[in-house]
Amino acid sequence: MIQRRKFRSSGVWLLFMICVAPAFGQQVPVREITGITGDLYRFRNVGHFSVFLVTPAGIIATDPVDAEAARWLKAELAKRFDKPVKYLIYSHDHADHISGGEVFADTALVIAHEKAKAVIVKEKRPTAVPQIVFSDRMAIELGSKQVDLLYVGRNHSDNSIVMRFPAERVLFAVDFIPVESLPFRDFPDGYIDEWIESLKRVEGLDFDILAPGHGEVGRKEHVREIRQYMEELRDEVSKYARQGKSLEEIKQLVKMEKYSRWRNYKTYLPLNIEGMVRHLQQQRPK
Repeated sequence: MIQRRKFRSSGVWLLFMICVAPAFGQQVPVREITGITGDLYRFRNVGHFSVFLVTPAGIIATDPVDAEAARWLKAELAKRFDKPVKYLIYSHDHADHISGGEVFADTALVIAHEKAKAVIVKEKRPTAVPQIVFSDRMAIELGSKQVDLLYVGRNHSDNSIVMRFPAERVLFAVDFIPVESLPFRDFPDGYIDEWIESLKRVEGLDFDILAPGHGEVGRKEHVREIRQYMEELRDEVSKYARQGKSLEEIKQLVKMEKYSRWRNYKTYLPLNIEGMVRHLQQQRPK
């Protein structure tokens, strides 16, 4: 059952059960299923993660990643839980997260933001086209369990949504809320000012555990941390840009040492600066 309703929450934290594909003597993608809490699990395919919720009436799954990963996951779900996937939810339109949705199309209704569907169809993404779309928020109920889907504005894309599991107090967010890691490269497809505003909206949601699309599981506090990083980076780059510094000079001047322990600091900081400079140039009056 799908319905619109307000958010509620409760839950605890638990981590257990790992299954890794063998890789002796050959390059085999690392796949595993780990428990987050209760009946909510995390699926890993190398560096990509999605989540799924097991209910008495079936499974609510999210980003399939790619067709091969989806086939592996479908087989594991049948073996471990003996239940079909009834709903498949896309976090946004990017193919590296949502390819392979057709694997679950025999049993599942596919859901995405309305803007994501438009891109999936136009760009012919290699996945199942969403059958159900929404613009603002939607609640999905299955087997007495619930997930809330919420559009918080443009950020890493113009169609990213967050998925909140109220009973488990978990939020699944892909690509725009990294946990103690710098944002990807030069903010491709990103809307930086709106990204910051969308993070503020996420900070106002009721949850404890943050399950990102890449990297380790975090806490709600990590949303504030990445928002502060982006605000501070914008302020630093703006300061030197107003002084007439070149891009290369700004790269030398902006250090963001407070975040030097974060993953991808050395690799992505110069690229983050490039993306921020480009964003600020686009904001200048013509």
